[in-house]
Amino acid sequence: MKYISTRGKDNKGVSAAEAIKRGLAQDSGLYMPENIPALNEEYFKELLPLSYPERCAKILSLFLTDYSYEELLFDAEAAYSKEKFIPSAAPISKLNEGEYMLELWHGPTSAFKDMALQIMPRLFARALKKCGEERTALILVATSGDTGKAALEGYKNVEGTKIKVFYPIDGVSSVQKRQMQSQDGDNVSVVGIVGNFDDAQTGVKNIFADESFRCELDSNGTFLSSANSINWGRLVPQIVYYISAYLDLCKSGAISLGDRLNVCVPTGNFGNIFAGYIAKLMGLPIGKLVCASNKNNVLTDFLSKGIYDKNRTFHTTMSPSMDILISSNLERLLYVMFGTEKCAEYMRKLGAEGKYQLSKEELAKVQESFVGFYTDEDECRECIKRTQNSTRHLIDTHTSVAVAAAERFMNENKESGAMLVVSTASPYKFAGDVLLSLTGSKPECDLDAPALLEELTGVAMPEPLRRVLSREPRHTEVIEKGDMRSAVLEFALKK
Repeated sequence: MKYISTRGKDNKGVSAAEAIKRGLAQDSGLYMPENIPALNEEYFKELLPLSYPERCAKILSLFLTDYSYEELLFDAEAAYSKEKFIPSAAPISKLNEGEYMLELWHGPTSAFKDMALQIMPRLFARALKKCGEERTALILVATSGDTGKAALEGYKNVEGTKIKVFYPIDGVSSVQKRQMQSQDGDNVSVVGIVGNFDDAQTGVKNIFADESFRCELDSNGTFLSSANSINWGRLVPQIVYYISAYLDLCKSGAISLGDRLNVCVPTGNFGNIFAGYIAKLMGLPIGKLVCASNKNNVLTDFLSKGIYDKNRTFHTTMSPSMDILISSNLERLLYVMFGTEKCAEYMRKLGAEGKYQLSKEELAKVQESFVGFYTDEDECRECIKRTQNSTRHLIDTHTSVAVAAAERFMNENKESGAMLVVSTASPYKFAGDVLLSLTGSKPECDLDAPALLEELTGVAMPEPLRRVLSREPRHTEVIEKGDMRSAVLEFALKK
């Protein structure tokens, strides 16, 4: 399996290991496999009795063909061990009749990003060896909250790597900020920027595109790579939990093999929902992929009107991991559906004008698989309270956006089949706003909210978060967004 760029210039094809090592293609496009493996019902039957790590190794081996099955199984078993994921990697709970919730937040940082970022550093370390790479890898990450901590936890003290994370200083929750600021590890750096997530993401992309900067780092024995979902090594493990969840619903008797399943995903950067789309292309019987957005509803407009326009007011919301106006992985969807030429054209327009528009035929093709809804702040709070009262499920602010969207979809499509809502974070990561939703008030100090939420609901706080709250911050630096390049260089040269 070779990997090519979504923009077509870097199209000679590289190995999976090389794509994972680089992160971003040389023409600033994103790597995609040259074809999507097709699976049939017999293959799904073979996966049915397997454990999550076994399913993971089987599915990854279809894409990462320069890795052996034994290597992938070893890494999957280490990544998704019972010690790291309690009670398991991707359990499913029932919300209502025909409506289920995939809980992806039971890992070490209490967010769905752990599902990829516990195995990705292992894949990355193997990639360095397979490529004969002797330079130090500097992992650059822009985060809206959860990716940063999950990447720091996954890459801390990994041989041959350094990791630097940029986050918007006022664009993450207090718990997310404490998680990142208290991160241990000899090879980590965390910096807040004055700006929003799109500023952080654009800054990182500009650094990657700076050829003179890459040469300067290379002369000092360092190269850049990414742990964001622009890196295929981050996205490919996410395909696994869609397939695994479908099989688990079959095993439980909730659905039968071959039944159509709709999936609702709280969406910001489009990576999580795109992984579900890849699973659908592989043959998983997914009906509609419901894209759930918050007040930053750029994706809702795109899916309903075919217009992607980032030139709009940026809203800071109670679901900060979705406060995004530039959804990087949408580029991969454009590539898969319309090819490299169209994809490159739309990316040029986005860069030059901040917007682009699909043709009627192109929009119709997108709408065959996707539908978008958005939820404002009042609806989000009401959904948290309603879900807690009616189902006894305590959900976070991002999952609330998805539950509300799923309800709208099911009301409009009565005979559409079962619905799987993807739950992305522990409610304790956003305890202040969850508490406000349930009671109408929250404490003056946001870090006091988790204990109060636990006392109110009786739902146990994840132990990793409990430990984090008692730690003192180590990484408190804040810089202007224009200073990101110099901050990266300083960290790269630091011994």
